[in-house]
Amino acid sequence: MRAVVIHAEKDLRVEETATPDLGPLDVRVRVKAGGICGSDLHYYLHGGFGTIRVREPMILGHEIAGIVEAVGAEVSRVAPGDLVAVNPSRSCGRCRYCQAGQQQHCLDMLFYGSAMRFPHVQGGFREQLVIEERQAVKLPAHVGAAQAAFAEPLAVCLHAAKRAGPLLGKRVLVTGSGPIGVLTVVAARAAGAGEIVVTDVVDGPLPIALKMGATTAINVMAEPDRLKADYGADKGSFDVMFEASGNQHALTGAFDVVRPGGVIVQIGVGGNFTLPMNVVVAKEFELRGSFRFHEEFDWAVALIASGRIDLSPLLTASIPIARAVEAFDLAADKSKAMKVQLAFD
Repeated sequence: MRAVVIHAEKDLRVEETATPDLGPLDVRVRVKAGGICGSDLHYYLHGGFGTIRVREPMILGHEIAGIVEAVGAEVSRVAPGDLVAVNPSRSCGRCRYCQAGQQQHCLDMLFYGSAMRFPHVQGGFREQLVIEERQAVKLPAHVGAAQAAFAEPLAVCLHAAKRAGPLLGKRVLVTGSGPIGVLTVVAARAAGAGEIVVTDVVDGPLPIALKMGATTAINVMAEPDRLKADYGADKGSFDVMFEASGNQHALTGAFDVVRPGGVIVQIGVGGNFTLPMNVVVAKEFELRGSFRFHEEFDWAVALIASGRIDLSPLLTASIPIARAVEAFDLAADKSKAMKVQLAFD
């Protein structure tokens, strides 16, 4: 079968690879759609991120959906022909964090398409994928693989919303309107947020954010004073802020509009930040990190399957696996793309 393999910075190849054998608790999936994530782009553009580098050829991809082709003798959760979203997170279930219900912090985590450990964990951008039964989450066939492949990034945002606490009726700010920012809008809207303001430094993604549930969208590069002018009175208006850009200035630049005691959830990863701790202390902010997900993957699948949300406005293009380099180049151009998926038909 064919797979999309990263060898080094800007060295992405479509190669033949073997299909693993099927065990009694395994499921073989014919992959139909795979979304290109920010971490995939880091491997493609830079050969890694931070101190994490690609040290051996690695199949990319962790936003995966497809059709079940075959199941092991002991599998009961899914059957051949089922459409499934593939949970890329394989926690050990035995370590102290798994036992405490914090599986996203598993000490022996196997997460698809990750160079965080060596040998690397091979990813899901391949025509056939053998997974454990627990990773296959069924959806109605009418949903389609393209929508199903949004389950993983939506799960990230549902976990962030959970980290924020109750959002019912709250005034929410989301900084950064890439796929994670816009899906955070979806998660906040599903949780009952009363008002959702989204910011970015370009106009392109803002109409999509509005279509997906934001009440106001602001280009802070074009209107640098508007956010503070509209929401800075009385020490700030927002109860909760989600920072999805991974940019220090997006985080600290919004401190004036988050009310005292407000919750700030950092989703975007951008390296080391320098923070005005006097402001954090004086306004008694609660700064919380948000990392991956666990039970939220099933929540994401249920939300997509319910028909309550339509994620198709986020999909810029679906490009065949044979043109993987073209797909990655498009995904890297944020002026042209929101979410690019690989098609494996």
